[in-house]
Amino acid sequence: MSPFRPLPNAAPLAQADAVAALDLIFIEGFVGQTVIGIHHDELHDTQPVRIDLYAGVPRPRACDTDSIGDTIDYSEVRSRLHRHLLEHRLQLLEAFAESIADILLDEFGARWVRVVVAKPRKFDDVEAVGVAIERQRVPAADGAARGAAVLSLLGAGLVPGKR
Repeated sequence: MSPFRPLPNAAPLAQADAVAALDLIFIEGFVGQTVIGIHHDELHDTQPVRIDLYAGVPRPRACDTDSIGDTIDYSEVRSRLHRHLLEHRLQLLEAFAESIADILLDEFGARWVRVVVAKPRKFDDVEAVGVAIERQRVPAADGAARGAAVLSLLGAGLVPGKR
């Protein structure tokens, strides 16, 4: 699937500027083995899954510095995917794709992600079955909204940051 083809019925990002000037870093055709599924024959033996992922980052400093430390390192993402295939305990491809999106957003600092997970040749009469999801990092609340939230907590007798 092309990183530039919109998903069917994909809603646009909430903020128009969230997609402006994003560079896409991607891995296509990653294939690994994992235990995933809901049927008896899927719960014990590994099966192949194909993962395509696209991570949107604001124009990375790497464009200026030519330093891998200023962008997302494909090899680190690849290693993290291999580890995730071994460690996860999820059954549904939807939950598995979501967990990969969380890794890209939280651990690698992506602002937007598209994750496609497929089981190739799951059935004799189809090439693959799978799921495609898009997620974006929730922006930090602006100062006014954060201040209002703190005042609301104080009004309720709660003090933020104190337990």
